Amino acid sequence: MKILLAEDDPKQLMPLQTVLSQAGHNVDGVKDGETAQWLLFQKEYDLLILDWMLPLVNGVSLCQQYRAAGKTAPILMITAKDTTPDKVIGLDAGADDYLVKPIDIIEFMARVRALRRRSPLWQGDTLCLADLKLHLDSLTLERQGAIVSLSSQEFQLLEYFMRHPKQVLTRNQIEQAVWEWGSEPESNAITVLVRKLRHRLQTLAAADWIETVYGMGYRLNPSEASEDLIYLGS
Repeated sequence: MKILLAEDDPKQLMPLQTVLSQAGHNVDGVKDGETAQWLLFQKEYDLLILDWMLPLVNGVSLCQQYRAAGKTAPILMITAKDTTPDKVIGLDAGADDYLVKPIDIIEFMARVRALRRRSPLWQGDTLCLADLKLHLDSLTLERQGAIVSLSSQEFQLLEYFMRHPKQVLTRNQIEQAVWEWGSEPESNAITVLVRKLRHRLQTLAAADWIETVYGMGYRLNPSEASEDLIYLGS
């Protein structure tokens, strides 16, 4: 998933960003609410993790602004505020879950996995599109019993495609989804990454699932033979 993690304490930010990245997620980590606010309306995220007491713009205000704009990605609020009224304020502001500091990493990742299950393509620990299965914990891809392993970037790109099936995704959208904020990929990086993913899919006889839409971008489109199986997991 593409995740925005806003936490002003670097002793909290770095371990959380590391454990999320190790689980295959692409994480934009920021230390203040103003930067988080800017990113929220410049990029698309699958999950927001917001500290309540952020400098410049606090996490509750970010929740309210995000929901007021009609955006629907799940939000996990993290905070030292542990009273019931505090939790009510956070949840009513638009958060979907609430985790009190100090944070237990095992519980934190369980909360992230629970929020990840909201995809309509979710089936077990897997995203399913027709007969293609992306196993989120092992970073492997399966079709008709055959399995291939993916690199971290290949996995992130395919997960992005599968969470937006049959949609044309521009090169800019793909860059934002796969590369972290502040990084500058080479000019041909997306072309190279798509080529690598097609090679992986070729192993499963599904290379033609990734269409090039000239002048626009790319689209993940199941073959006609698999079309009637789309949304199998919904």
